[in-house]
Order: sequence, then structure tokens, then C-alpha cells
Amino acid sequence: MQKTSLIALARHELANAREASSGRSAKTVYGGHEHQLRQTVIALRAGEELSEHENPGEATLQVLEGRVTLKSGDVSWNGSAGDLLIIPDSLHSLDAVGDSVVLLTVSKKT
Repeated sequence: MQKTSLIALARHELANAREASSGRSAKTVYGGHEHQLRQTVIALRAGEELSEHENPGEATLQVLEGRVTLKSGDVSWNGSAGDLLIIPDSLHSLDAVGDSVVLLTVSKKT
């Protein structure tokens, strides 16, 4: 069994994102190439984005801290701490409205 404090990890990754030239930082907390399920904590400084990209499989985004906007085409969804967003199976992007941390959960397509 393994235990991870998402609160502590969120603080750590957000501090890294604030210092990084890219304005972002991430750490995989579970999974990898040998697993179908992958969970990654992603921190974004306010105003930064993850540009439009494909969905690698079924995916959700849990907002741990801050506010984000998930966009797909002409549709967008706002999320704040505690919200769970279902990522559409299409091109999408993520904007940080404020300094934000999310938990991305992906089940890769086989």
C-alpha cells in the first residue's frame, strides 16, 4: 500500500509552477507506461494553459485548488476547488484562471 498527501503535493507543485519559466509543474502519483490508469497532479500559474491536445483515453480532472476553464471547441466548463470535470473525448485545452492545481486521471485506450 502507498499513501500520498494530495494537499502537500499540490502545495509543492504549485510552488514549483510559480518559479518555473513555463508556469507549470507536474508529478505522476500513480501509473506510468506499465499501467492503464495514470494519475498526475498538475499545477499551473494564473494565466497559463495546457494548449489544445487529444484525449488519450477516458479522463477526469479534479480541481484541488484554484479555478480552471476546460475548453473543447466552442464549449467550456469552469471548475473550482472540489469540482470534478469529465474530459471530453475530443481536442481540448485547460486554462488556469488563478493559480491552480488539478488531479488528472486517465485510463489509456488499449
